[in-house]
Amino acid sequence: MIDFDREKGRVSIRGVPYLLIQPTTLLGFQKAAEASGAAAGEWLATGGRAGGRKSSQRLRELSAKQGREFAQDYLSMGREIGWGVFEVTRFEGRTFEVVVAGSPFAEGYGASSRPVCHFIRGVIAGLGDTLFGEAECEEVECAAAGAPRCRFVCRDRIHA
Repeated sequence: MIDFDREKGRVSIRGVPYLLIQPTTLLGFQKAAEASGAAAGEWLATGGRAGGRKSSQRLRELSAKQGREFAQDYLSMGREIGWGVFEVTRFEGRTFEVVVAGSPFAEGYGASSRPVCHFIRGVIAGLGDTLFGEAECEEVECAAAGAPRCRFVCRDRIHA
């Protein structure tokens, strides 16, 4: 699914441009921002949301799938780009739950007392925006905080 344009030095998946970056690069930014007292988690979630919204809207234009089937198809790209194994474990009404096994963000961050997969949280929120119009997403369990997998709950912000 990854398309490489060697001539232009570009990578895309399903027509959406991507940038390959080591998790330690992003986590270095996250830890430095946290150390300064900045709201690093929200910054990363905001960036993830913008990307998640753009790529899920693009896939929605190309897909006849709806609801849970669409969400799972979209999130399967996480495995393709090295973000872990994403599974939609619940999709009811205007709420869905996603678990991620092998998050490179949780693994690279190290032990934490709180969830750290802000970028993934943002991407899932962007998918929720595509599905519901405006969504909120919370990481309720994180492997960095001792959970077996990271777990996210996303719901329609307006019609929940």
